Amino acid sequence: MIAHSSRFVMPPASVLRAREKLVLDHFHDEVRQDWDATLSTFPHPHYELVAQMTVHDGDEEVRDYYADTRIAFPDQDHELIALRHSVDAVIVEFWLLGTQRGPLGAIPPTGARHRTRMTAYFVFDEEENLVAERIYFDQLTILRQLIGGLNLRSPSGLITLGKVLFGALRMSGREPDARLARTVPPELED
Repeated sequence: MIAHSSRFVMPPASVLRAREKLVLDHFHDEVRQDWDATLSTFPHPHYELVAQMTVHDGDEEVRDYYADTRIAFPDQDHELIALRHSVDAVIVEFWLLGTQRGPLGAIPPTGARHRTRMTAYFVFDEEENLVAERIYFDQLTILRQLIGGLNLRSPSGLITLGKVLFGALRMSGREPDARLARTVPPELED
């Protein structure tokens, strides 16, 4: 067990290696769409999508999140850029890739491919359990790529663009999850 008593003291290399292996297995299992293996990396699955201000908490909600994203992007994949360690997290920069073949929430399929740079914090507790995957990305980057391939000179392309924009507006009206919106500043005493 590692106590995260100081933000200035890194865990030993053996702990960092174990965390890194768990995170890389998690990424690999997500790409293979082996949800049981992916979820086994958490004692309690918990995803936080900061750009959308949404939380998927527990086995059922996370499985629904996986299903929804793979309906939208059945070929979803990752390209790792960098992996870093902190006192209580593994921080991964990566490209998320996929072709939109199905609806993404209220956004209809465009058939376009996206490649979006993201950062995920895999947060560990004092017992070295993975307690959260917190993902940061720019939604506009994805949206711009999804509509970028539409033929705006054709009526069907214009109709799809209208549906995409209407869907994006519908999705933006949701209330942010209070677990992400109500934050408390850290105590930075030594």
